[in-house]
Amino acid sequence: MASQSLCYLYILFIAPILLVTSSSITNSNKHHHHKWIGPVGHREITVDVNGAGEFSSVQAAVDSVPEFNTKQVLILISAGYYIEKVVVPTTKPYITFQGEGREVTVIEWHDRACDRGADGQMLRTYQTASVTVYANYFSARNISFKDCEIHSIATRFGSIAAHSRSSPDEKTGFAFVNCTVTGSGPIYVGRALGKYSRIVYSYTYFDDLVAHGGWSDLDPSNNNNNNKTLFFGVYKCWGAGANAVRRGASWAKELDFDTAHPFLRKSFVNGRHWILPSDA
Repeated sequence: MASQSLCYLYILFIAPILLVTSSSITNSNKHHHHKWIGPVGHREITVDVNGAGEFSSVQAAVDSVPEFNTKQVLILISAGYYIEKVVVPTTKPYITFQGEGREVTVIEWHDRACDRGADGQMLRTYQTASVTVYANYFSARNISFKDCEIHSIATRFGSIAAHSRSSPDEKTGFAFVNCTVTGSGPIYVGRALGKYSRIVYSYTYFDDLVAHGGWSDLDPSNNNNNNKTLFFGVYKCWGAGANAVRRGASWAKELDFDTAHPFLRKSFVNGRHWILPSDA
């Protein structure tokens, strides 16, 4: 975990993430033990920070979605800065956040892992996210999540993603495709929170903000096998920071097409069933 001298800024996705364009994020858990059933019906909810929508906060819009939602819900978020922490619970799948542009629709919060919570204890990484998504089949487009991944405002150290995977049979991971990573640093592009953590960047531009080493391992047990069970990889990435990602750690790999291909397809998040064609 983070030491008292370092602060980390995150957007937290509990299940796998596939960033299919530079301005869209999707999330899906692929643990299926029954026939997949997609959403039935459609609902639109409007949010405007100035009060011109159904709700003035994103969280209020999420709260209005019924438990065990079965509709495709599109939350239309007007331009503005939404200073709030947002949580999409596991009982509310099929939600899409749609802003009016990633430069003008922004959700941000400023918790840090080194901040103290109500109980006086440090928040730690998992309680600092601006946006936390527990639900399956979440997506977002034309919106920015500040103080987190993709555009960093780190002044000491930050991190884009941290992934926990305790078994090679778990169908989870982070796949970032066609992204642009800019801002201030230094930042780690990925952190291992389990023995089988899995993070892959493909066709992604990295500005000159990547920390020395590129990647970080927070699971002490991995040292016993020299991180051989971790799967951290890059495929056709470029930019001033790309070499730090590509060569930063001995256990991070430069992938060939065959190895990278599973992380480039929508099937990584069962996407052909639920990702809208405009997001594909």
